[in-house]
Amino acid sequence: MTPKLVADIEPPYYTAVFTSIRPDALDTPESYADTAARMREIVSAVPGFLGYETARTPGGIGISIAYFRDLESLDAWRLDTRHQAAKAYGREHWYDSYSVHIGKVERSYSFERE
Repeated sequence: MTPKLVADIEPPYYTAVFTSIRPDALDTPESYADTAARMREIVSAVPGFLGYETARTPGGIGISIAYFRDLESLDAWRLDTRHQAAKAYGREHWYDSYSVHIGKVERSYSFERE
């Protein structure tokens, strides 16, 4: 699958930027990839969800950005009990550290080579 960036969203909208440090070798009973896929499916159903982008370095630094139309839709994601359970599991088993940054986007533009 060819990567595709989130683009052409009319501002204003909100972002949740999740940066994390996760060791490359995971020895856990539950698969990180399975949980990530489940979370993508759940967040995609949140009214007001606009898309996401994610990347990880070989050294274990990850950045995921989720885009939401308004703070109410972002809060719906934050308060989802399945999301809260995944966060708690991640703190216990996967992440060395993480941070979350919430921002309001007031201007946005993009470029795509034809």
